[in-house]
Amino acid sequence: MTGANQRGAAVTATGPGGQPAERVRPVSARHFVRLKLRVMGNNFRGQGWRIAMFVGGMIAGLWFAATGFFLLAAPGLADEPTYALMAAAFGGGLLVLGWLLLPLVFFGVDETLDPARFALLPLSRRTLVTGLFAAALVSVPAAAALIATGGLVLTSGLLGGAAAALVAAVGVVAGLLLCVAASRAMTSAFATMLRSRRVRDLAAVLLAVLAALLGPLQIVVLAAVQQADWDRLTGVARVVGWTPFGAPWTVGVDVAEGRAWAVPVKLLITALTIGALLWWWSRSLESAMVGAAGGGRIRARGGGVKAVGGGAKTGGGTGAVSGAVGQLFPRAVGWARRDRFGALVARECRYWWRDARRRANLITIAVVGIFVPVMVNFGGASFSTGEGMEFAAADSSPVLVSISMVFVGLLASVTLANQFGFDGSAYAANVVAGIPGRLELRARMAAFSVYVLPMLAVVAVALGVLLGRPAWLGVMAGSLLASYGAGLAISAFVSVLGAYSLPETSNPFAMNSGAGVAKSFLTLLSMLGTAAASVPMVVAAALLGDAWLWLAPPLGLAYGLGAALLGAYLAGDVLDRRAPELLTAVTPRR
Repeated sequence: MTGANQRGAAVTATGPGGQPAERVRPVSARHFVRLKLRVMGNNFRGQGWRIAMFVGGMIAGLWFAATGFFLLAAPGLADEPTYALMAAAFGGGLLVLGWLLLPLVFFGVDETLDPARFALLPLSRRTLVTGLFAAALVSVPAAAALIATGGLVLTSGLLGGAAAALVAAVGVVAGLLLCVAASRAMTSAFATMLRSRRVRDLAAVLLAVLAALLGPLQIVVLAAVQQADWDRLTGVARVVGWTPFGAPWTVGVDVAEGRAWAVPVKLLITALTIGALLWWWSRSLESAMVGAAGGGRIRARGGGVKAVGGGAKTGGGTGAVSGAVGQLFPRAVGWARRDRFGALVARECRYWWRDARRRANLITIAVVGIFVPVMVNFGGASFSTGEGMEFAAADSSPVLVSISMVFVGLLASVTLANQFGFDGSAYAANVVAGIPGRLELRARMAAFSVYVLPMLAVVAVALGVLLGRPAWLGVMAGSLLASYGAGLAISAFVSVLGAYSLPETSNPFAMNSGAGVAKSFLTLLSMLGTAAASVPMVVAAALLGDAWLWLAPPLGLAYGLGAALLGAYLAGDVLDRRAPELLTAVTPRR
C-alpha cells in the first residue's frame, strides 16, 4: 500500500526522449466518488432489470427514510423533551447497530470499488481509506439515513431554537460518518476472520453469540415498554447518550435542555470513535488487499497422492485412482456414488465449507433459525420483578409453532436464490462439460442439505425442549421439511432466471452496485413463493388437531421432497436452455 510518493498517488509521467511530462494531480476523495459513479453507470448500461431494481430500492429507501423522519420528529411536534431524548438516544443507537449488523446478515456491503483492485497502485493507506470512505457515503442507505435522522434536527429546532437545530445538524452528519465507518470496519474485519481457516470456527461462534443476544435484548426492551417505567428509560437514554452509539444524535437535545457544555465532549467522543474505526478499517483493508498468502503447510493425507504418482508401486493403477478419487469426497458425503452426481455433491460440499461467502450464509441460518422461533413462540413472555425473569409460553400453539418453522425453512432455502452467483465465471466449467440442468440442481440441493438439515433438526429439538412440548416435534419436523423442500424448488427457478454476479473479492459480505437491492427483491420473491407453497401445512395444523401430530412428519417429508424434485426437474429444463445466458449474468464485469 506504499508507493514512491506516500502523500498520495502523485506521479510524474515521462514523455518522448525521457523528458518529464505534465505532472499528474494527487488522487483525492473526489476521484473515488467519480470513479464509483462511473462504474455504477457502466453496470446499469444495457441492464434494464438492474435499473428497475435500483429505482425500486430508492423508492423503498425513501419510504423508510420518511417513516424514520416523522418518528424522530414526533417528540418535537408534541413538545415532549423527555421523549426527544429517548428517541435520539435509542433511535440513533439502533441505527448504528443496524449499520453494523445488517450488512453481515442480509444485504451485504457495496463493493463497487473493490479495494483489491487498488493493490498495485502507488496509493498511500490514508488516500485509499479516505477515498473509499467518501465513495461509501454515496449510496442509497446513506441518503436514507441522512433524511431519516433529519427528524432530530426538526425536533431540536422546535424545542431549542435555531442554535439547537444547527448543533443537531452537525451531530446528524457526524452520526452518519460514524455509521458508515462502523459498517465498513466491521465487514472488512470480519471478512478477514472468515477467510482465515484457523479462526473460522471462532468467528462463527462469536457472530452466533452476538446475534443471539438480540433476541433476549428485544424481550427486555418490550418488557420495559410494557411496564412504562419512563424514569428508568430516561436514565438509560442519558447513559446511551454518552456512548458512541448515542453521542452524535443527542447533542441537539442537550442544547435544547440547556446542557450546551455537553456538545463538544460528545462530538469529541464521536470524532475519536470515527478515527479509531477508520484506523481499524485501514489495517483490515490492507490485509484484504494482500490476501491470505501465508497459508499453512500442506499435509499429505494417507499417501494417496504418492500412490498415484508411483503407479508401478501400487500393484494396480485402478486402485490408486480409486483411492485418489475417494479423497475428493468429504466424509459427510461418503455415501455419494462415484459418478457425476456424486462428484458435483462433493464439490459443492467443499465449497460450502471453505468459501467465506457461503460460510457466512450458513452462519446466518444457524443464528436466525434459533432465535426467531424462540421470539415468536415466547411472544407472551412474562417477567417477575422479584426472583428474576420468568418466561411463559402460554400463547404458543401447534399453529404458531408451525408458522415459525415455516419461516425457518424458507429462510434456509432462500440462501440458494442466487446459488450460481457464488460460482461466478467458474460456472463455465459446468457449461463446457454439458452437465444436465436437472442433475446440476439436484446435486446442489443435496450438498446444501448436508449442512442445513442437521441445523433444522437442532432447531426443532431445541424449541421442543424450551416449550416443554416434545409431542410437537412431529409438527415442527413436518413444517420444516415441507417449507424447506418447497423453498428449494422456488429458489431453483429464481436462481436460474434472476441470477446476478457477485464481486471477485475476499470480503464475503461484498455486493456490486445495485446487487444489494437485487438480493433483497429476489429474497423477498423467494420467501413469498415459499410461504404460499407452505400454507397447506399451517392449515392442516389448524384443522386436524392431535391427528396432525402424527401425520405431519411423513406428509411433510413427502411434500418437501416431492416439491424439491419437481422444482429441480422443471427448472433443470430452463437451465439447459439458458445456460450461456446464466454464465453471462453471473460473470463479474471488469
